[in-house]
Amino acid sequence: MALAEAGARGRLLRWPRVLLFGDSITEYSFQENGWGAYLAERLVRKCDVVNRGISGYNSRWAKLILPRLITESTSADSIVAVTIFFGANDSALKELNPKQHVPLEEYAANLKSMVQYLKSVDITADRIILITPPPLHESAWEKACLAKGDKLNRCNATTGQYAQACVQVARECGTDVLDLWTLMQKNQDFSSYLSDGLHLSTKGNSFLAAQLWSRLENKLSALPSLLPYWREVDHTNPEASLL
Repeated sequence: MALAEAGARGRLLRWPRVLLFGDSITEYSFQENGWGAYLAERLVRKCDVVNRGISGYNSRWAKLILPRLITESTSADSIVAVTIFFGANDSALKELNPKQHVPLEEYAANLKSMVQYLKSVDITADRIILITPPPLHESAWEKACLAKGDKLNRCNATTGQYAQACVQVARECGTDVLDLWTLMQKNQDFSSYLSDGLHLSTKGNSFLAAQLWSRLENKLSALPSLLPYWREVDHTNPEASLL
């Protein structure tokens, strides 16, 4: 059978998608032992896990990009979950990092705007998970800043205000939320969750992956595997199994 004929007979295979939208903590999530890679492994043959992490970005810039990533006519119907994970850059101190800083009230408004946009393209609230920034380990991040010739440009108390705003937006919008800032600090010494005081270590990636999977598993585990297990393919007539 010609490939074109086989394609005409078979239904188009479309993998559902999980979209990870965020800053560098999302961009790096497909590295070895990353939380995004963990999700992709758990969902192989069920979903495509799509990494749309953009290092250094804040919610002000993210709000502008989101409609270019998802449109109702082209992609929204295939998305089964979206994570929105901003705040680590927004919470940078204005006087020391004005380029990335976003005022707290605007940050909350930007998150709300992104959730409202997703709802407008028929991605329902139960498919959206907001993730707060993780806590900041100030002494470790200060070392990283000094190595680049900069001063300490963030503080954990301020990051916590942004985390609280994220939780509040989720409550108002009816979405799920993963309060990473609070959960990581239940362990008194949270420094082991961070590689440089800001970004996640291997342990931090594992922690986030487990927390996120606990929220996604019920939504996604029932999705069928696409294409039959190889032992179930009729080798004498593969078309009957695969088309």
